[in-house]
Amino acid sequence: MNVGSKASSKTLRLLRKPTVPRYRSHPIRAASQCSAPASSNPPHDRPHFPCVDAHAARESRIISSRSSSSSASSSSGPEPPYARPNPKSYKVYHHEGPLPLVYADPLPSFDIAYETWGTLSPRKDNVILLHTGLSASSHAASTDLNPADGWWEKFIGPGRALDTNQFFIICTNVLGGCYGSTGPSSIDPTTGEPYATRFPVLSIFDMVRAQFCLLDHLGIERLYASVGSSMGAMQSLAAGWLFPERVGKVVSISGTARSSPSAIAMRFAQRSVLMADPNWKNGFYYDGLPPHTGMKLARQIATITYRSGPEWDLRFGRKMRKLPSPSPDADSASPLSPAQRADRPRTPALCPDFLIETYLDHQGEEFCLKYDANSLIYISKAMDLFDMTAPALAELRLPLPAPRTGPPPLPPSLAAHEASPTHAQYHHLLSHSKSHPPPPNPPLHLPDLAAGLRPLVNTPVLILGVQSDILFPVEQQREVADALRIAGNQMVSYYELGGVWGHDTFLLDVQNVGGAIRGFLS
Repeated sequence: MNVGSKASSKTLRLLRKPTVPRYRSHPIRAASQCSAPASSNPPHDRPHFPCVDAHAARESRIISSRSSSSSASSSSGPEPPYARPNPKSYKVYHHEGPLPLVYADPLPSFDIAYETWGTLSPRKDNVILLHTGLSASSHAASTDLNPADGWWEKFIGPGRALDTNQFFIICTNVLGGCYGSTGPSSIDPTTGEPYATRFPVLSIFDMVRAQFCLLDHLGIERLYASVGSSMGAMQSLAAGWLFPERVGKVVSISGTARSSPSAIAMRFAQRSVLMADPNWKNGFYYDGLPPHTGMKLARQIATITYRSGPEWDLRFGRKMRKLPSPSPDADSASPLSPAQRADRPRTPALCPDFLIETYLDHQGEEFCLKYDANSLIYISKAMDLFDMTAPALAELRLPLPAPRTGPPPLPPSLAAHEASPTHAQYHHLLSHSKSHPPPPNPPLHLPDLAAGLRPLVNTPVLILGVQSDILFPVEQQREVADALRIAGNQMVSYYELGGVWGHDTFLLDVQNVGGAIRGFLS
């Protein structure tokens, strides 16, 4: 055996021998700065997380409610925000014929849920089609059948932005939704089971075509205006683009003509956490538990994009939730919780502790059982796919319609009188708006967007943007206005709104959003 082998053998024996640590004794200091008060809790107790336990508690409630649903009616009065409306409170149009789709074979038949406000004129020329955001129902305002407030309650009614003294307003639940219109949760007539993820991928254009099938059924040949916010702003532009001769005016609020990478990323994150929920089961969950945990997390992500940091700074700051007061019946000798001890700072909680955390937690909890998860996936994907640049439209095999040939419609107050110089003055006023500086570095896709929006060149368009919006930044609304003007549209009204409400400004700012709409329409 050579020397190297002996050395290697010795090294292995040393490695196998357990190492015993050596300790040096030190005198114990009476008031050591490293000492800590003894914990009142056993050292090996596992921590408790109420925010995690809430998911299991919610699941138990779902199971319990389903077991009792056979003996009790699920209808419980007025619709709370985002809850499923009672089918008796809206109308349903059933379309027997096939609906052509952009990305799939035609849908054999479909339902569209809708509600109306105001009175249809004898000539049926005072109709406004109102488009919803991603998760809203057709219940935009209270009705005799459903007196609960709608999602745009303060914008619809006599003298309001959508003036029911002048206009007949129609609002639908979009195709792909879960509030009465056909979507993934609807029964597939070929299988007798819910479509689930066998439902075809939709586009914004498909949703609009379905709405116009409803208008055909109602005998409405032309719209006075197409109005929408957020995803509804996309639909509103698409309606004017698909049917230039049938849409008199377009209102696009806090929307875009081309979904940006940042918005796509935000919606992808929502779909990712939702589809990672074990209860999602590739979309086939309708005979079991819904993916409620994924829905809650998805809603929390969405809520971050709906409001703004400045608002939350004013509203919540860095304030913490109030700790529960000790029970008056508690033993005075019982230990306080770690967060309430007077000898050290409040111990932070890993569950919601800041007020902004409790707000997001509440928003997710309120939403997670009130909307269908597959509808959220399909509709948010349709938003991501929306792109009105000419190359994107060509890829979809959507030929550009010819622009409208006639003049834009007059408001009812002028249409009732014979033609006069006042009419010409009205059309001239449509071309005036708050200006914005031209972009110093125009996006490379702006010429393509202008070419794609060419069918809207003779349609009056109102565009509203909000400076604190992070989901649809104001640059995207400026981009739409710029593209329309480059295309030759001289009737573009563009306004930017301030404030701290972010994307949700279209739901909250009745004075400015409502005022701009009312002035443009009336």
